[in-house]
Amino acid sequence: QVQLHESGGGLVQAGGSLRLSCAASGGTFSTLVMGWFRQAPGKEREFLAASTRIGGNVYSSHYEDSVKGRFTISRYNARNTFYLEMNSLKPEDTAAYYCAAKESSSGFSSASSYDYWGQGTQVTVSS
Repeated sequence: QVQLHESGGGLVQAGGSLRLSCAASGGTFSTLVMGWFRQAPGKEREFLAASTRIGGNVYSSHYEDSVKGRFTISRYNARNTFYLEMNSLKPEDTAAYYCAAKESSSGFSSASSYDYWGQGTQVTVSS
């Protein structure tokens, strides 16, 4: 059983930056596929980025085109923590942001393929 907890959301002005954190417990963190998703009111849950393990301590980062170049993911295995750094934020980035985890790397961009989810953290970007 894996438990996830997001933090770091808040209210920022357009063009600003935020760093979200996802703390994991209850699993072998280094082997987990870790993903970030967001969901705005009235919209479906949207894939943002994921981290998959290639082998050993080598990981690959995958990004949705809409956030590529603005958002960056990283993981600190010794702390069991997964990060999302967001720059050049826009009002359309306003949403609840969720951390997710699963054991298999297949279908990493599909929300329905993930087994574990955090409670979400709200990000609001003012114009």
